[in-house]
Amino acid sequence: MGILISETTREERERIVSESIGNISGSCDGCMAGLAEMYQDYIDGKKEIREINMEFRRGYESGTDAPPKDGCGYVRD
Repeated sequence: MGILISETTREERERIVSESIGNISGSCDGCMAGLAEMYQDYIDGKKEIREINMEFRRGYESGTDAPPKDGCGYVRD
């Protein structure tokens, strides 16, 4: 099984994100919930994981041109 949108169903993508992130209910001041939201476009079939990770990394390295972040999580527009 692959991880590309074309190779997976929505349910499979939800499972992939859930298994990759781990316990999103864990207490880390909301960090994990932000990470789960960050991958919603992948789950919805809008962006590949690679694209989301590249966008996040670009913002982290440059501090600009990235989706806004709140704390350690990702804030969707």
